[in-house]
Amino acid sequence: MPRRTATLLAATLSLIALLCAGVLIPVPYSEMSPGPTVNTLGDSGGEPVLSISGHETYPTSGHLNMTTVRVTGAEYRMNLAEAVAGWLSRDSVVVPHDTLYPDGKTEEQSTQENAEEFSQSQESARVAALRQLGLPVATRVVVSSVQKGSPAEGLLHAGDVIKEVDGVPVREPKDVAAVVSKRKPGAPVDFTIVPAKDAAAAEKAGREPTTGGKVTVTTRRADEEDRAIVGIQAGTDHTFPFRIDIRLEDVGGPSAGLMFALGIVDKLTPGALTGGRFVAGTGTIDENGKVGPIGGIEMKLVGAREAGAAYFLTPAANCPAAAERTPEGLTLIKVETIADAVKSLDKVREGDTAALPACSRG
Repeated sequence: MPRRTATLLAATLSLIALLCAGVLIPVPYSEMSPGPTVNTLGDSGGEPVLSISGHETYPTSGHLNMTTVRVTGAEYRMNLAEAVAGWLSRDSVVVPHDTLYPDGKTEEQSTQENAEEFSQSQESARVAALRQLGLPVATRVVVSSVQKGSPAEGLLHAGDVIKEVDGVPVREPKDVAAVVSKRKPGAPVDFTIVPAKDAAAAEKAGREPTTGGKVTVTTRRADEEDRAIVGIQAGTDHTFPFRIDIRLEDVGGPSAGLMFALGIVDKLTPGALTGGRFVAGTGTIDENGKVGPIGGIEMKLVGAREAGAAYFLTPAANCPAAAERTPEGLTLIKVETIADAVKSLDKVREGDTAALPACSRG
């Protein structure tokens, strides 16, 4: 066989081997890409994303779109060729698999966690929006969860309102652990509670729950510490002065909190908050209106611009990364609180865009 033919054959076989390796060899990476955006002022699945009853609402216009990211599943194993293609693409990001699914977390576990975070983000959005408008929101401490096999199982239930622990009034979740941990393991602790069903009935009637009773729970020693516990997780719940429903399926995680809160503010105030403009954004929100960072910011920017957004509300902590890969035609607006966002939207509506707080690369 001529040397030139042999060389070409060897090169061809090597190329085929490399291509096969690229397709067959799995690599420990996952891919993130732009997901759908949803206007919180509009409909999804034929129903309003936000609906309010029991309080006057006002017409809205324009867009306040929450943004999402698509990710490959926990069980999906990307091959080398797919990883290289993802690295070269501007419309996707390849990240270590453990970044999305740490500690061997399954897709089912991740979905459940995202659903819980999404539910909490809706609650925080309601509270932040009403507080931004100066409307009253009553807060109470509740049993968030009861550990299976713990002393509290069967005695306390998720949703029970905790009024006192051993006669000490409870105002924050941390107050519960503070009182319980003062007891020696094996000692009884008295909880003054309002049962979950009574609390739910009071909330439906728009009033604070008042009826209750006393439940005694015998403590036990914590597994890794010499302190008393009863096996519950305390959290907060709220009584709203009117009903605010948020309906959006197939979405998880906490990152829509800011946009839900702004949608609520828009519906409860005269005039269009955006002045009819197309604004998208992202960010977690807490009950005090503080906006927190999220993951996948680059992909959310791409998805927002492809949907038609001209402005993007960006958590301050995400600004450096967002400023590195801002799609053409999209203006980033830095926000740290819901109050910041509302002020910036006022400027957008008035056309004073030069005064908007900009994102910088660092």
